[in-house]
Amino acid sequence: MNILEVKDLCKTYIVNKRQNNVLKNINFAIEEGEMVAVMGPSGSGKSTLLYAVSGMDNLTAGEVLFCGKNIAKMGERELADLRLNEMGFIFQQMYMLKNLTILDNIILPATQSKKLREPRKETTQRAQDLMHRLGIIDIADNDINEVSGGQLQRACICRSMINDPKMIFADEPTGALNRTSSDEVMEELVKLNYEGTTIMLVTHDVKVAAKCTRVMYIVDGNIKGEYRFNDDSMQMRDRERVLNNWLLELGW
Repeated sequence: MNILEVKDLCKTYIVNKRQNNVLKNINFAIEEGEMVAVMGPSGSGKSTLLYAVSGMDNLTAGEVLFCGKNIAKMGERELADLRLNEMGFIFQQMYMLKNLTILDNIILPATQSKKLREPRKETTQRAQDLMHRLGIIDIADNDINEVSGGQLQRACICRSMINDPKMIFADEPTGALNRTSSDEVMEELVKLNYEGTTIMLVTHDVKVAAKCTRVMYIVDGNIKGEYRFNDDSMQMRDRERVLNNWLLELGW
């Protein structure tokens, strides 16, 4: 079953009275449980696509169906509720409030949601359980400037999961991390996907994309091709090699 369907999506910006067509008639679907990477050269429209299909940016034309609902026809309040309750977000820049502890930052979206309607004690316990799973429970009471980048990004993953979203959208989630921290963060995202969470992420890193089930390659606002890993038994080095060869064929 498709959790996300994109039909003839276009996104246009007007800059200095000139029309810039960033996305041009984009069509694709993501099934429940998939982990899909979006790759492409700088300026190709990767992040714009992620923001458009997740309701963070308006569409110029086309449809985006999330769980069967056309987000292009939603008002701002309805869109905000959808993003808060049914979607999780992870960004390259790990935005958190400086005056809150790591734990309180993770809990914050749940305190704004009407979906769960649970006592603060239960929310705190769920947040602590998530932190246990991601190996960062020991930094729960730390300020955000007292932890490493890898720890902070794992805390962002916890925050993205606190409202039990149907899908996570991640924009370069490992882009600001070193290789060790990047591998650790991707390991956690792969675990979440294995447990059933649908994920769409933007990346420039072949090692990151090779961990996904499918890769879409976008150039000049058009999806030029996609690659699907059908053999789950393939070793990671082989996945990276095959993907890299495919990307080179497309002009990577």
